[in-house]
Amino acid sequence: MVVGGSGVDTIVRVGALPVPHADSYAVPPVREWAGHTGTGVALGCAALGLSTAFVDFIGADHEGELVKERLRGTGVDFDPMISPHGTRRAVNLVSPDGRRTSFYDGRDPLDLRMPAEHYLPYLRRTRHVHLSIMHFARFLYDDIRELGVPVSTDLHDWDGLADHHREFALRSDLVFLSAAGAGERIASVMREILREGRAEAVIATAGAGGAYLLTPDDSTPRHVPAAVPSAPVVDSNGAGDAFVCGFLHGRLAGRDLEECARLGTLAGAHACTSEGTHTALISADELLAADAEEAGDEPAAVRSVREPAEVPAAETRAPSLTP
Repeated sequence: MVVGGSGVDTIVRVGALPVPHADSYAVPPVREWAGHTGTGVALGCAALGLSTAFVDFIGADHEGELVKERLRGTGVDFDPMISPHGTRRAVNLVSPDGRRTSFYDGRDPLDLRMPAEHYLPYLRRTRHVHLSIMHFARFLYDDIRELGVPVSTDLHDWDGLADHHREFALRSDLVFLSAAGAGERIASVMREILREGRAEAVIATAGAGGAYLLTPDDSTPRHVPAAVPSAPVVDSNGAGDAFVCGFLHGRLAGRDLEECARLGTLAGAHACTSEGTHTALISADELLAADAEEAGDEPAAVRSVREPAEVPAAETRAPSLTP
């Protein structure tokens, strides 16, 4: 079950990032895609064969129709409520090497709430719930805890300081975030989440640098190398959501955490090979085939490398896999 995080991305392809100041630029055709993090996790999990429900707010507007159209026929049980404030959107500048800068318009007011009668029927029958960091989603935690459902969240580029993300970080069983957000402090932020919260694992994605996994048994984050994409990288939009899907697919199948992280890197790399947001969705067969090919004759366990106490700054400057 996925809660929150639908929206529409406007993709503008630019010659380089950051964009030098100028009055105007001629760019290739500007594209509009239904995207954002919740949409990506719901679509990716469904493509991997997981029975997936998705609840959220959208507007009675053009963007809301794009979201509904994108999810139609995908296997995702999408049950939105209508918000008078409209559908979330973002303008993403994408460079030729696939990196992006996003301008996000969240537009949900702080008093927006989802009635319990809307989400509880889904929550009562789910094996796992993934909360996007929409403000309204934090108010589901008490019901999630009462029902004993495992929960994950993606903090994206949290710096470890902003209050908005903290409750999500400390009340989730699996916590994903981008290494770029906290820079050289990322290992300390990961330890803080484990020390003060309930997480069984914290996973920091580092774009082309792979990912880092930290559990209560670890003294330092374990490095999971990046997977080699099967085709040229053209767009990193949605790669972080794909990472989450690959990881959750492995976890719900009973794999250990390192194997799950490896599956996440494979799914994230696959997502980078297609223009747009959530347009290259890896299937379970493709994911397992890629995992077998990468492992060669070795066991399926992820080959991990111990890193220094802090994630190197060079890694955190890699393009983020998260939206």
